[in-house]
Amino acid sequence: MGAHRYKLAFTTLACPNWSWEMIVGRAIEYGYQGIEPRGVEGEMDLTKARPFIRENLSNTKNQLKEHGLEIPCLDTSARFDDPETIDRNIEEARRHIDLAAELDAPYIRVFGDRIPSPELAPKTIAQVAEALNKLGEYTQGIPVMILIETHGDFSKTDYMVELLSQIQSQSIGVLWDIHHPYRFQGETLESTFNRISKYIRHTHVKDSVMTENGPTYCPVGQGDLPLRSALELLRNHNYSGWISFEWEKRWHPEIEEPDVVLPHFVQVIHEIENSLG
Repeated sequence: MGAHRYKLAFTTLACPNWSWEMIVGRAIEYGYQGIEPRGVEGEMDLTKARPFIRENLSNTKNQLKEHGLEIPCLDTSARFDDPETIDRNIEEARRHIDLAAELDAPYIRVFGDRIPSPELAPKTIAQVAEALNKLGEYTQGIPVMILIETHGDFSKTDYMVELLSQIQSQSIGVLWDIHHPYRFQGETLESTFNRISKYIRHTHVKDSVMTENGPTYCPVGQGDLPLRSALELLRNHNYSGWISFEWEKRWHPEIEEPDVVLPHFVQVIHEIENSLG
């Protein structure tokens, strides 16, 4: 990485129409060190995606190794807020833990996700904690951690802190999406970070501006998220994880094309790093 502190990745939400081969090629071209799969070639369950099915897995691993690319995290859809679907979601997470181990990926991402009402918060949080602790038991002897994202109602740090207080497993950490607590909960980056910093293992970055219709996503540096402050916080706490760009083109097809924003992200992060010294 030379003078650059962080390894950079992007989630494949950015390029829903690209083949796996295109994703790998562009990652190399744009100067990324990693690819964070969140759906590949239209398949959101990564254990069923073409590059990761049993007969293709060895070739995929060789391809990544040959190009010096890593997979820092597998992004699942698993969520634990609905008691009727918890077992199915735990099973999905387990399959992704197994795949992550095959790919030498250190993390999988899961969600909390929704808390129906404040009075139901204790029940929902306990339910999510129970699911995470079960997954933590499953990872015994497997070098993969489960990361819960600051997403949905669990972007409210009060809820996240309460959840973490109920976790027994050392295999559970936090994926800090810097956008959600700041944008949707009105928290400062510092207040969020200071309360959960010891659990943060991976970081998602995006930028936006607020409009009357909600947030409008824009290339990093063109919105009003204090990205420089986020990187400074991480640096000052000796964060050694990845910085991953989450450009949600799959969910918001109207936003800028990946071949514009992906190289721009690398440029902006490197400029901030250089300015921080």
